Amino acid sequence: MSVKAQMVAFDGGLGAKLAARLDMPLGQARAYALFAHCFTCTKDILAAKRIAGELARRGIAVLRFDFTGLGASEGEFASTNFSSNVTDLVRAADYLRDNFDAPRILIGHSLGGAAVLAAASDVPECRAVATIGAPADADHVIHNFDAHLEEIETTGEAAVKLAGRPFTIRKQFLDDLREQAVRDRVGELRRALLVLHSPIDQTVGIENAGAIFTSAKHPKSFVSLDTADHLLSKEADARFAARVIATWAARYAGIDEPLPEDSETQDVAVVRETGEGKFQNQVRVGHHRFFADEPVSFGGLDSGPSPYDLVATGLAACTSMTLRMYADRKKLDLGRVTVTVKHNKVHAQDCQDCAEEIKEREGKIDRFERIIAIEGGIPADLEEKILEIADKCPVHKTLEQSSAVVTRIASA
Repeated sequence: MSVKAQMVAFDGGLGAKLAARLDMPLGQARAYALFAHCFTCTKDILAAKRIAGELARRGIAVLRFDFTGLGASEGEFASTNFSSNVTDLVRAADYLRDNFDAPRILIGHSLGGAAVLAAASDVPECRAVATIGAPADADHVIHNFDAHLEEIETTGEAAVKLAGRPFTIRKQFLDDLREQAVRDRVGELRRALLVLHSPIDQTVGIENAGAIFTSAKHPKSFVSLDTADHLLSKEADARFAARVIATWAARYAGIDEPLPEDSETQDVAVVRETGEGKFQNQVRVGHHRFFADEPVSFGGLDSGPSPYDLVATGLAACTSMTLRMYADRKKLDLGRVTVTVKHNKVHAQDCQDCAEEIKEREGKIDRFERIIAIEGGIPADLEEKILEIADKCPVHKTLEQSSAVVTRIASA
């Protein structure tokens, strides 16, 4: 699924205008999520971009924003603290509720994880909270200022370099961190919790994940990001985290849509326009969901296969399955089957390798070119048999023979 983005803004907890980005699926959003970035990071850090993008591709819209005084947001960072970050999160949830839909999922990275744990109780629609590399206590970040603690305590503030950038840290910031009781809030969360953490995290140790998990009540889950660093700088790690969150959230945030009554059986397909673009449709076959669309060159969004792509896919899949059934029945040691199908409309008389009766037809016909490959090669004495069995694929027979299509208007 492709993704579209909107740049938006809203008023934060201290009155500053906060810059945000809403990553949306091209189709209807299954749910909305709110993402809180790590300490002194921005909404555009790679981990946030990749996770939001992957979730949007899976149908979950994600709002990520710069906390007050960071990134493109207005305000003075020195005037902020952990409590103001929590308020910024609540204001972000208010913005989603007022303009789109309230977030049912809160996701926080590093100190942002501690912030979403604290903010969840003020977002009544929230059903699921996911933390990534989060500290069990907000004051965990104080170690970043160890060399300046005495100056901050004595003079009230100090200029500190974090990740190569200068920040003014005031005593009120430290005092606020020390007053937070994140573990107590975890115990009172009353939302499903997913803790994602890397055992090799050198910034926030894995023991923090253990403390959060132990403090939480069920339902709670833990997933090890075993190859990841703290910032999830490798794309594969960020995408893995997003896939896990999307799958987990579907259960707890109530975004698994119920099946319509007429699609409970596998032989019924329901296709409905989404309202996005000119041709995009949501396809439901049994418990499967995906989009059908047309290419951009044809006026579509290219968010899914075209109708003829689906026909070609059906022929290819049916051929592969038919060959596998034959091989199993005959106990043939057949390697992995790959079937490639290409569809074109051609003049009947120009149809290469077509039967004579087809070439005698008038006008254009649909030509499906099928190429069968088998891992390890096809034994010479089996080639003719493979072609014969492929032609027995039920979809092949349907395409070659005439079919009856009976259409009626649905009753009110």
